[in-house]
Amino acid sequence: MKGISYSRYGGPEVLEYGELRDPSIGPDSVLVKVRAAAVNPVDWKARQGRLDGVLDTVFPVVPGWDVSGVVVRPGPSVTEFSVGDEVIGYVREDFLSRGTFAEYVAAPVRTLGRKPRNLTWEAAAGLPLVGLTAYQVLVKALQVRRGETVLVHAAAGGVGSIAVQLARHLGARVIGTAGEDNHDFVRSLGGEPVTHGDGLSERVRGLAPEGLDAAFDTVGGDTLKVSANLLAPEGRLVSIADGDVVDYGGRYLFVRPDPTDLTRLAELAEQGVVDVHVSHTFPLERAADAHRLSEEGRTRGKIVVTVAWEEEERLGTGW
Repeated sequence: MKGISYSRYGGPEVLEYGELRDPSIGPDSVLVKVRAAAVNPVDWKARQGRLDGVLDTVFPVVPGWDVSGVVVRPGPSVTEFSVGDEVIGYVREDFLSRGTFAEYVAAPVRTLGRKPRNLTWEAAAGLPLVGLTAYQVLVKALQVRRGETVLVHAAAGGVGSIAVQLARHLGARVIGTAGEDNHDFVRSLGGEPVTHGDGLSERVRGLAPEGLDAAFDTVGGDTLKVSANLLAPEGRLVSIADGDVVDYGGRYLFVRPDPTDLTRLAELAEQGVVDVHVSHTFPLERAADAHRLSEEGRTRGKIVVTVAWEEEERLGTGW
């Protein structure tokens, strides 16, 4: 099969497009014919070696954890999916090697859910990681309730844009940090935009003088400190970017695959509660350009890599 891989850590230039070994699937996995795969910051951080010590790396590495595609071969113990099922997945294992930037991926069933019927392949590929992150932070960790005021950082980004929509669905008032060029976008999601940077604390206090009920930090560092200082006495704080959040009485969260949560996200997408804004698409062979754009850190919504297919599948569907 064709795919993207890297055999050493480095910049986007280490990504190579070419022939890779066809993946083998275990009893509890399915072979997915990839239609699209989303880029996330964790992808290029892993490529740079910044997850070394957290996850074992087995070179060559196929990058990518997000996917949308079609099941072409279920493992012998799989009852959840059949040939032809359209799926989405946050295909993260406990090591780096078998990613989604390829024509096929072997995906454990615990990482998959059914594709929302109303989303394109590109939008569907952009939902799993950011959607699961927003859902697990807002619903499970922060337990956001109706009438509360929630601060979401980087509200125009992949995670932030889903978090704004989901928090609004939960009945919260949402204040979202974003650059001025993204303020209208944040408003369209239902949030109240504030410009990040110097003076952020004063701007947020002007909107929420009694303090925040909850804050969702996606940036870390000084932004985390500002968020903690803006909380009401019983306010809650979660960060996905900075482990120092525990020093402020908050919680650090690393998103995990969860098929039940993915199913709920697909339902919310089909109900029109959450949508995925895809800002850029690249063909698979230009994955390095997609990584470069993601590293700039100014993208609205998601960057997605697509796989072109002929009518006939190259791999068979039998076990």
